Amino acid sequence: QEKSSRLSAALFGEDCEVSHDQLYELLKYAALGKCHNATQPSWCRIYHQSHLAGVVVIVLQEMSQLHFYKFYLQFKHLRKVFRHRFTLTPSANFLASLYGEGANLKPENTAQGLTSTSSDGIPESSDLQCDPIVRKYGEKKRGLTSYTLTLEEQKKNYYPMKGSPGCKGYIYTECDQQRTDSSPLFGLDCEMCLTAKGNEVTRVSLVDAQGQCLLNELVKPEGAVVNYRTRFSGITKKMLLPVKTRLPDIQTRLKKMLPRDAVLVGHSLNADLQALEMIHPSVIDTSLLFARNEGRRFKLKFLAKAVLGKEIQCEQKLGHDPAEDARAALELAQFFIEQGPAKVAELNLEMLLTTEKLAEVSQNKAALQPQGCRVQKQLNEPPHPSKPCFLDCLQVTGQKPLLLGRQELDSSGLCQSNLSTSNKQILQRALEDVPLSTFSIIQFSLGPEYIASHLLTGVCEKVRSKLTDMLTIYAGPFEESFCLKSVKKEFGRCGPIQSLTVVTETYQPYVCIQYEVLEAAQLAVESLNGAEVAGSCIKVQRPVTAAMLDCDVLIKELELDVENEGVIYVAGLKKSLTETDLQEEFSQLKDLETLFLPKDLQSGKHRNCCFLKFQKSESAVDALEVINGWTVKGSRLRSRNALASGHLWRWIWQMNHSNGKQGGNILHEKMEQLSDSEQDLRKKVKKLDQHIKKLYRSLQNNTLCVVLFPGVN
Repeated sequence: QEKSSRLSAALFGEDCEVSHDQLYELLKYAALGKCHNATQPSWCRIYHQSHLAGVVVIVLQEMSQLHFYKFYLQFKHLRKVFRHRFTLTPSANFLASLYGEGANLKPENTAQGLTSTSSDGIPESSDLQCDPIVRKYGEKKRGLTSYTLTLEEQKKNYYPMKGSPGCKGYIYTECDQQRTDSSPLFGLDCEMCLTAKGNEVTRVSLVDAQGQCLLNELVKPEGAVVNYRTRFSGITKKMLLPVKTRLPDIQTRLKKMLPRDAVLVGHSLNADLQALEMIHPSVIDTSLLFARNEGRRFKLKFLAKAVLGKEIQCEQKLGHDPAEDARAALELAQFFIEQGPAKVAELNLEMLLTTEKLAEVSQNKAALQPQGCRVQKQLNEPPHPSKPCFLDCLQVTGQKPLLLGRQELDSSGLCQSNLSTSNKQILQRALEDVPLSTFSIIQFSLGPEYIASHLLTGVCEKVRSKLTDMLTIYAGPFEESFCLKSVKKEFGRCGPIQSLTVVTETYQPYVCIQYEVLEAAQLAVESLNGAEVAGSCIKVQRPVTAAMLDCDVLIKELELDVENEGVIYVAGLKKSLTETDLQEEFSQLKDLETLFLPKDLQSGKHRNCCFLKFQKSESAVDALEVINGWTVKGSRLRSRNALASGHLWRWIWQMNHSNGKQGGNILHEKMEQLSDSEQDLRKKVKKLDQHIKKLYRSLQNNTLCVVLFPGVN
């Protein structure tokens, strides 16, 4: 809703349906901008993408569009805040489709960087030529100066540099001496906490070429700490209380400790130097040194285990140890220099990573299956070209994606089920960690007890029944010999009729009419109740059932829905009128933005109604007064505020036709008390809405926030 980064899209007709590929386009461009071949999505535009503070995707597991309208009144905050809604086509592997089905979920083929191996597991020499490490450095051993980043590489990977606009006030290490292959290597790593000023250094470690720790210092941040990030940083409030050392002290000490020809080594070292607010001319970045295809990077933890045989960043420890990480990065660089690119390529790291993932899939198979995760099935399918995983691409700019929920993704990209995690716990984690991440996926869940097929069928039937009742009106009484054609003509002026039947069980005949759109039924109740039709003064009403007792409240809320802001419904059009005719007729209306003429989704013929969207709500109100009673080419028009946006109109049509019944067979919900499970479900949905409200309010300005109802099939 911010002017500097706004999302614009057409919201009528076919444009209301979004595929997973289109969603992927949007999220990839929002997260990466023009980097990594990300382009504007084909179906909408994001203006000033560089102004985006972050992307947050909230996934409501097990819930679909069906649940949104079943619990429309409970989703009070969600429907008032989120202005654009689209029908999302189903996906077999929903989570993977969010971020692209890259190496995180399937073994890669040769094109994606997996080299074929000989019987002893060593890549054949012909395949070595295709390895990204060999392509980048060649096969021969070289000295360390061949692996330091060039100025162009530093700029591309967001390293602080002299003269860069964002580096004003940064301290230069003044290590200007010419580097040689015998220049000393130093490992560097920092841990950060979130403060009122942003990410600030709270711990710095420096190790020398022999692995000796030269510096392992806590640092007092300038700003008040908002989040200690203890799970990652290992820093606690108690640890920082006695600390007097400030960032300028560390900068001075580092300048004194580093020789004039020092080469700094680190994993994604750009983030550490940015946090230190220091510029150093000669660096080796191990996340770039061990090259992969498509800009992806190996994690330091994986490289330490695969190359050095060392376990680091163990889950048992409280946070990362920067000295341990600095030493691991240093030893990786030393291994690469000593062994040379060909030997490193022979390790076949891509194969090792894939094997590790396959082993974890096997271990987690039992946990994955109940949650509907289709990883195992995919692994049995032949590999096919896949979309690159843009979560990996985020690492290039030093960004770390956040994935929270009962079905979390671990570092290898596999689903991990944790049914003991509550939505409240997930919310608390999200409130702490979302501000630290530029791309977050937060999953809330109703719980497995609510996805049973019989329960889902019950919800579906109730929604279908209620929608049918809302589309239906009873009119009468009429005289015994009334003209049915006159009745159909009069009620047809309110909108397209799906079915019309005469009710003969009553003392005098009544007519039951089922409309195709909600606005038509409401217009009939408002304009024809108490009117004289076919020679009789009639009453017009909807069916009276337990589910319909809150119908008036629901109609009012639909009318006030943000999607219907500035939109009016117009009925009574002659079917001979074309869209061009209507554009001409309505051109005099002030601030008219869009005209949408609904079509029958089977025949393709347009209906006798249309929707008009105005740039301003006041203009829509003025248009209602003008249009009511207007005559267009002999046809008298009726209008009211819109109730159903484009995607809801299409969905109602599909629900009414999905069971193959054409009118007449109107289902009525029995007047009985809600079951305990449904009452509980209402409470859960209301709580979810409050969670979304809290999370939304915690977001920074210019954040793109998307809420997804993936369903279960």
